[in-house]
Amino acid sequence: MKIIILAGGGGTRLFPLSRANYPKQFLKLNGQMSLLAQTVSRFLPLAAASDIIIVTNHDHLHHVRAELAVCGAGDAHIILEPVGRNTAPAVALAARYCLDKLGANGEELLLIAPSDHIVDQPEAFVRTIGQAAAMAAGGRIVTFGIRPDRPETGYGYIQAGAPYGTGFVVDSFKEKPDSQTAERYLQAGNYYWNSGLFAFTIDTLLAELVRHQPAISACTDRPFAALLENFTAMPDISLDYAIAEKSDRVVTIPLAAGWSDIGSWDAIYDLLPKDTAGNAIQGDCLPLDCRDSLILGHSRLIAGIGLEDILVVETDDVILVAKKGESQKVKEIVSELKARGRREAAEHTTVYRPWGRYTVLGEGPGYKLKKIVVTPGQSLSLQLHHHRSEHWIVIGGTAKVTIGEQEQIVQENESVFVPVATKHRLNNPGKIPLEIIEVQNGKYLGEDDIVRFDDIYGRS
Repeated sequence: MKIIILAGGGGTRLFPLSRANYPKQFLKLNGQMSLLAQTVSRFLPLAAASDIIIVTNHDHLHHVRAELAVCGAGDAHIILEPVGRNTAPAVALAARYCLDKLGANGEELLLIAPSDHIVDQPEAFVRTIGQAAAMAAGGRIVTFGIRPDRPETGYGYIQAGAPYGTGFVVDSFKEKPDSQTAERYLQAGNYYWNSGLFAFTIDTLLAELVRHQPAISACTDRPFAALLENFTAMPDISLDYAIAEKSDRVVTIPLAAGWSDIGSWDAIYDLLPKDTAGNAIQGDCLPLDCRDSLILGHSRLIAGIGLEDILVVETDDVILVAKKGESQKVKEIVSELKARGRREAAEHTTVYRPWGRYTVLGEGPGYKLKKIVVTPGQSLSLQLHHHRSEHWIVIGGTAKVTIGEQEQIVQENESVFVPVATKHRLNNPGKIPLEIIEVQNGKYLGEDDIVRFDDIYGRS
């Protein structure tokens, strides 16, 4: 069995905590591990790390590597999509990889999983996967249905038909319903939430692509390297639309394992513990006469008075306030920010890089102030800027600095100056994180004013 974990999404529904450059799968929402690390760990009782394939993109590569190290799965494989093409092309790419690179054959079982869900009962999850594997070995496409406990409008639904093994034949898939339709599904008793989990063999996938998606099938017939090179020719379509809704091989198996896709702030409220007034509180918060509300603080005190059924989420650059039940509209806020070209749609004030991270502390006309943290043994690229100079002040650790043809060691409480249009590089040769304050001066301070000459992460 090969586990395919889809981790290329840039989710918008948990904005402002989730951003395009740091999406939901890397957040730690219910413990000390990210959702991606939890997902990988959940599958380790079923498969070795070398049988796990993460499909992501170049921008998220260093995040994925870091999370694999956290959960002890450094032997997992990572496939980088050249461009986002939704889940059907991503799964086809992973299947080709299994055939060409991992020595799999057509009978190999593929388990397809999102990277950003929560499962509270891992033992029950593993048991259900075993049942699904037996059904998939018989040529079926197995979906995992969640029995609804409320008329949820944020999920697609699976209509279950006649019994089949430990599950049911799927009669139909339903789009996200309005509240009245969702209530009808709940009362009917044979509708399940669509979890986005699938199990099938490679042969079954390839056969259904021939039947229902000839354009994807034609691409998938190529060797992995050729498929990757021509990946942009693949249609942008989900696995549900491409195959599941068209195939007559689909069955569903109920998954009773404490599942949640935590796809909205309402879902986060349901997940978190509450006080006696029904409030879910995190961070430095002072609620007065508040009831049944979510208040998440990050960088400052949040004082709430008389709030009821309200969602408040604060980061150091955005405060989101919404009524409970309206959080599915958060993605509309993100779309509007993108349309206005706002940085907040994509980035936090802290931005992660393969070498570490930086935080924008302040900026104005002609200047920008950053705190830069470089991981031990890591190095920024050899680069120059056409429009800005930089002044570096070491506040922790030791820096090895290259400026022009000169190389020097800069210790704590020392500083160096990098003139405009001068090649330079910053390296941490020590055993502890290197922390510096960077003061930029110039008429243009955009992150795209970087000319790279050499980079150990392949970005030059």
